[in-house]
Amino acid sequence: MARGQIRILLVEPTETGAGSIIDALRQQGCAPIHQRVENKAGLLDALKHQTWDAVIANYLLPGFSGLDALIFVRHISASLPFIMISGIYGEATAVEAMKAGASDYLLRADLGRLGTVLENELAAAESRRHRQRAEGAMQFLASIVDSSEDAIYGKDLNCIISSWNPAAERIYGYRTEDIIGKSITLLFPKHRRDELLQILTAVRGGRAITFADTERRHQDGRLIPISVIISPIRNGEGRVVGAAAIARDITRQKHIDRERERLIQSLTVKVGEVRKLTGLLPICAACKNIRNDHGYWQKVESYIGEHSDAVFSHGLCPDCIKKYESGIISPN
Repeated sequence: MARGQIRILLVEPTETGAGSIIDALRQQGCAPIHQRVENKAGLLDALKHQTWDAVIANYLLPGFSGLDALIFVRHISASLPFIMISGIYGEATAVEAMKAGASDYLLRADLGRLGTVLENELAAAESRRHRQRAEGAMQFLASIVDSSEDAIYGKDLNCIISSWNPAAERIYGYRTEDIIGKSITLLFPKHRRDELLQILTAVRGGRAITFADTERRHQDGRLIPISVIISPIRNGEGRVVGAAAIARDITRQKHIDRERERLIQSLTVKVGEVRKLTGLLPICAACKNIRNDHGYWQKVESYIGEHSDAVFSHGLCPDCIKKYESGIISPN
């Protein structure tokens, strides 16, 4: 932050006192935007309507001390730099101010150091903000991992498990306290041990590796179908120090796939049966029997029943009913 852009709130009872502080800062190359307040009401209004980079307060204020101002500011912001200025040195006073949360305590006779003190406190405040943002991001990431439906776990290059989320407990059956510090080989059935070698080779080479359809072993010994992505973990220097795995239980998907395969097979059979009824079908013009594949004649109903799922029911159409009632045809 450039010094000329600094916004400073001065808690000073007089214009003269505020002027001496600003003059000292200007002499040290800092020309801050500033506002002076002298009581609690003014301080509240300034904090409510403006954003400040630092507060500089006189220790002695009529009816409203610098310590009161400090406590009030700390209720609003725990990280805003607050520098206490006093005209009289007192070790007990300085200790009291620092315990109350002052960033620094400076004698008015030492205003020549104010620019350096202020710059240091602004840098420290920026560092605190970066750390808070980083901690916030880490907490948010931890929340994502904890709430994920996929198993997410980490291991070092010796295959020792170092982290284990709730979904991993649910999918694999191992509690976090029971699996941390154990070898990842616990999860690998014997016929999948070759995958472990592939994973180690890829991770140590800095590459991610995916198994779209594989198996791992549950704590109770049963095999779990999973898909898994394993990615290398690097330290601040870019060196691979471990691996992170994201595994999904695909039991339900495998069941759906099997059902779909059975349906496809069933439909294929049905289509084949329907195809048997296509092409030229020789039917007798007199008796209406049909010649089957072996050259024998049989009733149409029997033939179609053998070559499809059709079921026949017998009755009379309206025209035949009229002929039957008039005696033109017999019911047989």
